[in-house]
Amino acid sequence: QVQLVESGGGLVQAGDSLRLSCAASGRSFSLYAMGWFRRAPGKEREFVAAITRSGRSTNYTDSVKGRFTISRDNAKNTVWLQMNSLKPEDTAVYYCAADLATYKSTAYYATQAIDYDSWGQGTQVTVSS
Repeated sequence: QVQLVESGGGLVQAGDSLRLSCAASGRSFSLYAMGWFRRAPGKEREFVAAITRSGRSTNYTDSVKGRFTISRDNAKNTVWLQMNSLKPEDTAVYYCAADLATYKSTAYYATQAIDYDSWGQGTQVTVSS
């Protein structure tokens, strides 16, 4: 399994931007479809964004479309979540996740947490109003 370490969280004001990073260990990063999830206080974990192994296709939950961008660099074993126009309701712990997709379509990505094999420890994002 790949090991994941998130960074880049913090305390910002509404309207600000943050860029989360997720560094993956191992030499097979390009075989993993990647995703970002979040868990807000008192709420269940929810899907935020996903990206295919190649990075050509992405998917977002409706509440972040047009504000968040997921991207990856397989040469750097890193996936990012650029978050713009942050809102207080974006406050949550953000988790990076990896889904081993060796035998799946290159267009594959997952939006369900159960499909992911490895998780990072999370990074806190707090947006004040």
